[in-house]
Amino acid sequence: MLSTAKDYLLKTLNALTPQLLAGTPIVVLEPSCASVFRDELTNLLPHDPRAQKLRDQTFLLSEFLVKRAPNYRPPQLDEKILVHGHCHHRATMGMHDEIALLRLTGADVELLDSGCCGMAGPFGFEKDKYTVSQTLANRVLLPAVRNKAASTILVTDGFSCAEQITQNTSAKPMHLAEVLAQSPQD
Repeated sequence: MLSTAKDYLLKTLNALTPQLLAGTPIVVLEPSCASVFRDELTNLLPHDPRAQKLRDQTFLLSEFLVKRAPNYRPPQLDEKILVHGHCHHRATMGMHDEIALLRLTGADVELLDSGCCGMAGPFGFEKDKYTVSQTLANRVLLPAVRNKAASTILVTDGFSCAEQITQNTSAKPMHLAEVLAQSPQD
C-alpha cells in the first residue's frame, strides 16, 4: 500500500518513465490531475528530473487540441453550452482553450462566473462541511443549472463538480471530451 502522496507520485513517474523519456504528451481529463502534475509534483519531488518532464508534458485535452493538433475541428453543434470551470482549471490553467474549442462548434457558449462548486474532492461529503459546500454551490452554479433550458448542454471537466451538480439537480453534465465526441445528430 502506498503510504504518502509522494509514494503515489513516484509510482506514477515510474509507470510513465518510458513515455516521459520519449517526450510523449500526457493528456489528462481531470483538471486537478493536471494541477498535481504541474505544481505539487515538482514541489514534492524537486530533484527528480522526471517530475519536471511530466510537468512540461502534461496537457488538458483542450490545451492539447489547441496547441498540438491545430488542424482539429470539433463537431458543429447548434446548441447553447453552459460551462462551469473547475477551480484548478480556472486558477492554474485558465479556460481559454476550452472556451475556444467549444465556440468552434458554432454553439452559443456561456462561461459561468461560478467560482468553486463547493465539492472540492471529498470536502463536500464531509458532514461538518456539507453546509459550506452547499452554500458555495448555491451561490451561482446550481441556480444557473436549474434555470437552464432543457436543450442546453452543461459542461464541466471536474469529477467533483459533476458530482455536485448531479447530487443537487436533475442535470447530466458532460465532460469536454463527451461534447467533442458528439456528432450533430446525437
